[in-house]
Amino acid sequence: MQTSSQAKIAEYTAKGWWTERTYAQLFDKTAGEVPTRMALVDAPNRPDFAFGAQRRLTYAEAATGATRVAAALYDAGVRQGDRVLVQLPNIIELILVYIAVARLGGIISPAPMQYGRHELTEINKVLKPKLFVSLTQFKGQNVAAQHHESFPDLPLLAFGPAAAGLKTIDDTKADAAAEARVNAYCADLKNSGNDIYTICWTSGTTGRPKGVPRSHNHWFVQCIAVQDAVHLEDADVLLNPFPFVNMAAISGFLFVWLFARGTLVLHHPFDMAVMLRQIQDEKVVYTIVPPAALNMLLQKKEIMAAFNLKSLRTIASGSAPLSPVMVKGFKDLLNIDVVNTFGSNEGVSLVSCAKEVPDPEHRALYFPRFGVEGIEWENKISEKIMTKLVDPVTNEVVTTRERPAELWIKGPNVFDGYLDSPEDNAKVFDAEGYFRSGDLFEIVGDDDPPKFYRFVGRHKDLIIRGGMNISPDELDNLLAHHPKLVETAVFGQPDEILGERVCMAAVPKPGMEVTLEDIKQFLKEKDVAIFKWPERLMIVEALPRNPLGKVLRTELRKKA
Repeated sequence: MQTSSQAKIAEYTAKGWWTERTYAQLFDKTAGEVPTRMALVDAPNRPDFAFGAQRRLTYAEAATGATRVAAALYDAGVRQGDRVLVQLPNIIELILVYIAVARLGGIISPAPMQYGRHELTEINKVLKPKLFVSLTQFKGQNVAAQHHESFPDLPLLAFGPAAAGLKTIDDTKADAAAEARVNAYCADLKNSGNDIYTICWTSGTTGRPKGVPRSHNHWFVQCIAVQDAVHLEDADVLLNPFPFVNMAAISGFLFVWLFARGTLVLHHPFDMAVMLRQIQDEKVVYTIVPPAALNMLLQKKEIMAAFNLKSLRTIASGSAPLSPVMVKGFKDLLNIDVVNTFGSNEGVSLVSCAKEVPDPEHRALYFPRFGVEGIEWENKISEKIMTKLVDPVTNEVVTTRERPAELWIKGPNVFDGYLDSPEDNAKVFDAEGYFRSGDLFEIVGDDDPPKFYRFVGRHKDLIIRGGMNISPDELDNLLAHHPKLVETAVFGQPDEILGERVCMAAVPKPGMEVTLEDIKQFLKEKDVAIFKWPERLMIVEALPRNPLGKVLRTELRKKA
């Protein structure tokens, strides 16, 4: 399956940006160069959430395991171009499935463990997979059997203890005949870097899940942004706590790990104490951590003080705006550079690292304007993509400072369109092939031309009150520092007179009460424009979030 036009393939191939290389070829090359080097390490608490003991595999052992997994997939009917729906936590077996599917020329579609039968049923309608791969033991439940009810006619393979009626995969046991069959099949394949390798899924905040097909080449280019920002060295150790279901883990670790010929340490579920112990014991040099967790660590320095974190060189963070105080704090306290990342499954790829934005407080807020004519950066992704800001109402290209507009992006890392969604694709791509990201940025900086973007929110979440645009993310960031609040989310509600009014959901700290007047007074002291102040306060026990941790403002609107 290929989604890129022949014209696009020819253009990017001629520029040297796309090749015939696949992920399987990259793995095999690395495994051939450093066969005895440690490749994969499970989380030490694996027995608590999955099955079996913690595993550690060298590259040679991982190669053997991937062949055995590929043999099981092949015997289950998977062939070149087939789609394999996979629901596994961050355990070594998931990485082996990624390699095995690539060897077969198949397409892997990873689903978050949080997805239940409802979400999987919706995915099944669009994906039409050949096979479902899961596990028989996850937090005491046979997830494979339970979730297979979403598509009972679909063949199922599962890792884990044998269960009645289920075919299981055991990559630790040899089957010479099966391995010979799959090796013979793979030897005759002509896989291409332009073949679709993954179909990930949007977060679902706008309704039904949408599939995002991406080729090997899409991913190879996407991961350049991370490679050039974190500056990994040969044999470095990387720790990934994010699920391997979207770009944060796939471009940030699955590909980069092999380019560094390093060790990939897995983590699941997110547990700060376990993660700090892994950093210490495995001598991790690079990891990624959610902004809220980094803020917490700085507030509770005694937690970090209990571990030896001297090996840690770089932390990436994103998915929510970073605090300047936090980024500066990690530099001052541990001499660790926090890399600010902003990406999407579709191909947005902005990163702000210490080399290009040395001031840590600026780095928390600013992203280099990659792909803008006349502005040069060291990160090679800037030479391959094109970006611009476009007014979402007038479609005017915005070049002036501090005027919020939608980020549009084009390049060899940008996907070609949602799976079987012509109506959606007509809305998100313009005639020149630019993807409308839905993310609002503004141009900032004292240089001429100004060199930076600053994120201000999501276009779809934008509140328009009396003709004035209000970014909920901006207010969320301000109110995050309110002394009485744990967390908050601002959203709009329809109003016959003003179009929309500003509403706010808040989770107070234990034992504290907060009123709307408290919120207004706080914003008044911050000198925030009055038209942005919330006009209704809704107290909730917790903010609703999707499996990737994003706040579901649509659910808050319904609740309000």
